[in-house]
Amino acid sequence: MQLNRHSFVLAGILGAALVTLSSCSPQSDVQAPVATIDSETAAVVNGEPIYMIDVELEAVAQGQIEPNSDFSPAHPEFHQVLDQLIDQRLLAQEALRRNLDQEPEAARRLAAGRERLLGNILVESLVANEVTDDAIDRMYEEQVKLQQLDDEVRLRQILVETEADAASVYAELLGGRDFAEAALEHSQDVRTRLEGGDLGWISPNDLIDPLPARIGDTVTGEVSAPFETSDGWLILKVDERRTTPPKTKSEMRPEIITFLTFTQISDILRELRARADVRQRDPEEYLQDTEAPETTDNSAQEETSTP
Repeated sequence: MQLNRHSFVLAGILGAALVTLSSCSPQSDVQAPVATIDSETAAVVNGEPIYMIDVELEAVAQGQIEPNSDFSPAHPEFHQVLDQLIDQRLLAQEALRRNLDQEPEAARRLAAGRERLLGNILVESLVANEVTDDAIDRMYEEQVKLQQLDDEVRLRQILVETEADAASVYAELLGGRDFAEAALEHSQDVRTRLEGGDLGWISPNDLIDPLPARIGDTVTGEVSAPFETSDGWLILKVDERRTTPPKTKSEMRPEIITFLTFTQISDILRELRARADVRQRDPEEYLQDTEAPETTDNSAQEETSTP
């Protein structure tokens, strides 16, 4: 199935917002040890630290950054997110000072918040272990093939024997050397060397891996980084395209991460439900409970109006 950028919403993987569960004592006369600000601490609120990782996770939850992205104080949104966490911590501390956490309803809501956090932690673990660069690369290659079903490109190539040779030629190209000249001097492909490496118009999906993905990830008019094939090391140049070029891997990466993450969540939920003992109340009982008071009131009215 081809990915659609509108089919997946990353917000919601980690929840609308992180729920902070404070472990400090509800008694206001007990003083907690005063934390100090260090490289791992973003702020200290009445002796309680807010860690840098807390700010990063909140930024991920708000959709400000992708998971595992750098979110240092130099980021334009860092201090806004930190201020929100400081306000959240102050409100939580005041709620504890007033012993609001001791009320039964509050206890139930705190338990529900703990469940959401544990679910988020499980999702983070699944993403870290399963949504890897290799998995992203495989998904990207599949998507490129789907996007290039009717695509044709005017392609040039330079084939050399070793990685070192490829790196040297690539440096020349980045320095402004004409691709056709470099192909004539360096390419070992006798069929195309005299033509400046020109392969003519071809369909990427007719080629073997990893060529389709490399072509898809190369902007029209630009050259690819060197990569290894069964014949040697290749450098490609996409001169023209007859159809709309596919997205590059960097453009498609957020969608792929979202898709793979939801796939992991769906798989683990399917497995957990299969072996869980889940019992739900019959919907008919809800209807009976809703209708019961109305029936009782009508009966009472009929009895009152009877002479």
